[in-house]
Amino acid sequence: MTTETIIARLTHWFRQRPNSLEFWELILTDERLLLCFVGESYRSLLLRADMGERDRATIADLPPDDIETFDEQNVTVPLEAVEKLRLVTGTRLRRARLVVGWQAGDDIESDEWTLYQSRTADSQRELVTELESDPRLEDVDITVETPRFPRL
Repeated sequence: MTTETIIARLTHWFRQRPNSLEFWELILTDERLLLCFVGESYRSLLLRADMGERDRATIADLPPDDIETFDEQNVTVPLEAVEKLRLVTGTRLRRARLVVGWQAGDDIESDEWTLYQSRTADSQRELVTELESDPRLEDVDITVETPRFPRL
């Protein structure tokens, strides 16, 4: 039995792909970062999905080990491999962006993802700001940026 503790849950993010939108939840624990795939919606209006809400509700109360195995597309990054967590807050005209970067490890390749927050999600600025002062994340470059013209 592990004593892994969830530090933060970043919800309602999507990743733009050439033909679809992938919906992701990010769960940060004291041991790893879990990027959990919760659905996909295709650009064609006839193929629109439920925007990941059903699977988001399913994983809401799951422990990290069950979240890791929830979908085969999930990505697990050891906490020591996480390099960057940058939130650019949204405006009335632009969605918030979250950039997550990690370095190569034993079972993973280095990568950087840019995720966008859905319009229905709550602002997670305070949550990311709190992570900046968490001693477990002192090696991670955590920043919160505000656009130059935040009212637009």
